[in-house]
Amino acid sequence: MEMEQRRQLQNHKGEAMNTSEMGKEDITLDWRGRPSNPTKHGGMRAAAFVLGLQSFEIMGIAAVGNNLITYVINEMHFSLSKSANIVTNFIGTVFLLALVGGYLSDSYLGSFWTMLIFGFVELSGFILLSVQAHVPQLKPPPCNNIAAADNGEECIEAKGFKSLIFFVALYLVALGSGCVKPNMIAHGADQFNPESPKQSKKLSTYFNAAYFAFSMGELIALTLLVWVQTHSGMDVGFGVSAAAMAMGLISLVSGTLYYRNKPPQGSIFTPIAQVFVAAILKRKQLCPSNPQLLHGSQNNVPNDTTTFSSDAGSFLHAEKFRFLDKACIKMQDGTNTKESPWRLCTVTQVKQVKILLSVIPIFASTIVFNTILAQLQTFSVQQGSMMDTKLTKSFHIPPASLQSIPYIMLIVVVPLYDTFFVPFARKFTGHDSGISPLKRIGFGLFLATFSMIAAAIMEEKRRDAAVNSNKILSIFWITPQFLIFGLSEMFTAVGLIEFFYKQSLKGMQAFLTAVTYCSYSFGFYLSSLLVSLVNKITSSSGSSGGGGWLGDNNLNKDRLDLFYWLLAGLSFLNFLNYLFWSNWYSHKPSSSASSAPGNETPMEDYNHYRLDDNNIP
Repeated sequence: MEMEQRRQLQNHKGEAMNTSEMGKEDITLDWRGRPSNPTKHGGMRAAAFVLGLQSFEIMGIAAVGNNLITYVINEMHFSLSKSANIVTNFIGTVFLLALVGGYLSDSYLGSFWTMLIFGFVELSGFILLSVQAHVPQLKPPPCNNIAAADNGEECIEAKGFKSLIFFVALYLVALGSGCVKPNMIAHGADQFNPESPKQSKKLSTYFNAAYFAFSMGELIALTLLVWVQTHSGMDVGFGVSAAAMAMGLISLVSGTLYYRNKPPQGSIFTPIAQVFVAAILKRKQLCPSNPQLLHGSQNNVPNDTTTFSSDAGSFLHAEKFRFLDKACIKMQDGTNTKESPWRLCTVTQVKQVKILLSVIPIFASTIVFNTILAQLQTFSVQQGSMMDTKLTKSFHIPPASLQSIPYIMLIVVVPLYDTFFVPFARKFTGHDSGISPLKRIGFGLFLATFSMIAAAIMEEKRRDAAVNSNKILSIFWITPQFLIFGLSEMFTAVGLIEFFYKQSLKGMQAFLTAVTYCSYSFGFYLSSLLVSLVNKITSSSGSSGGGGWLGDNNLNKDRLDLFYWLLAGLSFLNFLNYLFWSNWYSHKPSSSASSAPGNETPMEDYNHYRLDDNNIP
């Protein structure tokens, strides 16, 4: 029986290879390792279980991350600037580790097993955080930072074993969450066949549904879970995060029978490395004038390149990174000796590497955007803590819950966007997503600038009222910066994930999704760098009384408004930078090769290399 299943699987792999060469469906398997059945596996039913994991996972991690600065300052007694850096470094590490999860998934484990294994790692981190927050011996002595500062004293900072336990727990959560995140998106998207027009439209709906699930998880975390943390203690709050993660794992396992799983392909980096090595070794060779003479340009793709899609017949001879084409040159030595794959690559491999290189500037253009996100999770929370949080006589809004404001709006806006705007825009653009991912990203980056402008104006107003008039403004005055950024994130984050997932890099979807999360990582690391750099420059120049813009633990003495204005300027410059690179990415170079004499095959397909988001499969 086992031998028969293996034989069927090998036959199915062969069929999948053939169809892949024609630009059709990839191989997918059910939970037993047998070929999946389109009527039983995949679709929105299967994706719903993954969306359940996404909602619960973000619920747990958001409740920790968004209120972590309060815990680090009030109970671990780190300074404001150090606490902000701890939070941003933690969140940055979460997203950087997404690369590890994407690589392990595509190369060795598959999305399902990667999520299951590292989901339990994340769960163990939540449990350890809860234990530390509950046991007094694992924390420094209780101390009121404000009262101590007024008396010229300092609270005892967590050090030694107490600090070690905290960081071990924190980075267990980071490791687990980082490796789970890209696979949730990729595994859910894998339930749809993008080559089918009907399924492609459902795939676009899935990406919006994934952001809706994310928004719901964030909303519950920033309201209910943060309220539990505030009123029942951080130990109970961390425990609730652990319970949420456990529910997410149950949701993931419950859908096992319905998933269509893409098997791992072996190391995804080897074919990429082969292209660079072969191009360097043959750097002195001249490319043939006819691209069809390059190795693999007529569907003669060897079996060792199955990591990538084998659509070599549709290879576009790119003007960008033309030097890589030399990796496909066959050595004409009069013999039929087969060259090593490290010396001779196919055009399909080269195409994939060119796409990877071309999307790097698009990825880099979203880093500053995520630096702004870092401020909303750190300084804006502290900004809210300096304002009147009273909603009624007996109810106060936790400052960390401010971040729920955009998600309240988004759980209404996202379904409306997908239900009404996408079909309406599709009639004019012909794009399955309504507007192309690149345009969606650009609009989001443009809006982000206005989020920081609103934050700067509001902080200046709040600080002036507190210092000069001894008045405390209502916390609702800072809602515009959260609302604007929420809309910005809906466009940028979803557009970026859809853009990367739809690149024609078969077998690398989880890793490419992880690349989008790296933008978050670099953004949060840049935030830490900016905070330190701004403090150093402004303290040395004496522009804020010698302590720097962010040098004190009191926002009434700091100049957070000036820091926000700086970010607004950087955001606008970044938007202009994005316009340049998106235009470069979509540019279609002119060529006269199509009119070359003796060309019987239309050469436009080869000499016009258009990396256009409207042509993303």
